[in-house]
Amino acid sequence: MLENSALKILVVGPSWVGDMVMAQSLFITLKQADPHCQIDVLAPAWTFSLLDRMPEVTTAIAMPLKRGQFGLMKRIQLGRQLRSAGYDQTILLPNAWKSALIPFFADIPVRTGYIGECRWGLLNDTRKLDKKLLTMTVQRFVALGLPKTAPLPPAYPVPRITIEPDRQQRVIEKFNLVPSGKVLALCPGAEYGPAKRWPAGYYAEVARQKIAQGWQVWLFGSDKDKDAAETINHETGRLCSDFSGRTSLAEAVDLLSLANTVVTNDSGLMHVAAALDKKIIALYGSSDPGFTPPLNEKARVISLNLDCAPCFKRDCPLGHMRCLTEIRPDQVLDLIAAD
Repeated sequence: MLENSALKILVVGPSWVGDMVMAQSLFITLKQADPHCQIDVLAPAWTFSLLDRMPEVTTAIAMPLKRGQFGLMKRIQLGRQLRSAGYDQTILLPNAWKSALIPFFADIPVRTGYIGECRWGLLNDTRKLDKKLLTMTVQRFVALGLPKTAPLPPAYPVPRITIEPDRQQRVIEKFNLVPSGKVLALCPGAEYGPAKRWPAGYYAEVARQKIAQGWQVWLFGSDKDKDAAETINHETGRLCSDFSGRTSLAEAVDLLSLANTVVTNDSGLMHVAAALDKKIIALYGSSDPGFTPPLNEKARVISLNLDCAPCFKRDCPLGHMRCLTEIRPDQVLDLIAAD
């Protein structure tokens, strides 16, 4: 295929960090099928620092609406603006009805997605989601980039976001870091809720022991994770470098790229670390490691597989949080030490 006749594809992207990382598996799949295809991604502007590190993506287009916001007129307006781009196909990763409006008003000829919230008419290349066959989020994303007749579940390429040395150097200088020895990154937050968060005191015990062995310990998270990070730092005599709430997503990505090992809850940063090809110890409580695992052969998952898990709740419905509190720091330390 000649490059000037390459397929132009608009992907309507997800609004979660982890899902956007996993979406790269779809982008890679599309490029494997047609190396000259152009992939543009419609997504929240805060995801651009991830998309910028995915070489398969040509252009990131800002979604002008917040997650959950309807904004019909804005969707119609953006759809009409996108008509001139001449897209051949759109692939919708969100399942919400409203997510199909922009591609519809953009008059994109092939509109691919799962039926979702009764999107008949808005989509014309509809797929039925068989959750028993497509058990993983990444499989569901990749399947949308394949013909309807493709065998399922599909093989999926693992995400690999790229890091530039000059960006690494900028964050080193900004935060006055002296990289020496090994770096342990701890990600004690999880946007979804407390039932996905390993106790901060357990993170602190892991941090204490690794600091005693000469490791640096760096703490990551958003503003919402500051309390957990402060607990860890306080319990380690303030010997950690606390980046929670102090970095942009782009800076967090570049800092994580400098770590040797990452201990993390099931969170967006877990998927970022996996795409950076880091050694990961991933801790699962209320969520299912089979549904959204870290896509990385170096990753080690700890899940107790209790009868009450996975419940997928934000807060433990039984009030005991045993799925996380019974994962002991020694288990994590043993996996850090393992080859």
